Amino acid sequence: MTDSSADRPYLSIVVPAYNEEQRLPDSLRKIADFVAGQDYATEVVVVDNNSRDQTRALAEAFAAEHPFVRVLSEGRQGKGAAIRTGMLAARGDYRFICDADLSMPIAEVNKFLPPQADDYAIAIGSREAPGAVRYDEPEYRHLMGRVFNTIVRLFAVPGFHDTQCGFKMFTAAAAEDLFPLQTMDGWSFDVELLHAAQRRGHRIVEVPINWYYRASSRINPINDSVDMFREVFKIRANGRRGIYDR
Repeated sequence: MTDSSADRPYLSIVVPAYNEEQRLPDSLRKIADFVAGQDYATEVVVVDNNSRDQTRALAEAFAAEHPFVRVLSEGRQGKGAAIRTGMLAARGDYRFICDADLSMPIAEVNKFLPPQADDYAIAIGSREAPGAVRYDEPEYRHLMGRVFNTIVRLFAVPGFHDTQCGFKMFTAAAAEDLFPLQTMDGWSFDVELLHAAQRRGHRIVEVPINWYYRASSRINPINDSVDMFREVFKIRANGRRGIYDR
């Protein structure tokens, strides 16, 4: 693999960050170590989403010492809003959504790139595909995820067993086609993107990953689950109205 040009990196890693002063510095160091070991050009785009702690200052200090890192701000609250900003600002041929907690080890990014994965528009990290391994996840969290995925498969994104993992790769063409359509700023943004992708004929593949549960997850199991169920039905209604059609 080689970089397309000096101005267009091969890979963009987009990291949404909200009050991540505890986790982000260590994650950025791990990402930088990974980038240094690759033979292709990479940029890292950190999107601060109205953090009230030192997230932005720490990210900017890191960027000052690592020229491949950019720090952006997104004023609309929500993970989906931050990722939309980062993915549309990214310049890579491939654009990777990466949770700040690195619950998937960053080295596994190469599983999403050619030649290990190829001929796709979107490659989604899967904790359910054959070969995937979950570590330390409480049983109740796993059960909640499976219930939600059943709803997603029935009403929005058939055929995939893990739409909610926070690690996903988009080709530049797919990102530029889909993210302008995104209306969800919260946790269900990726269900919306995958629903739109299926309606628009983009090829989606699942990539089995090793995934480690982080106890400091920002999802509220009750409140956020209710919101996500509601949003799934809104996505289905949007689809029927032709919002995502070409």
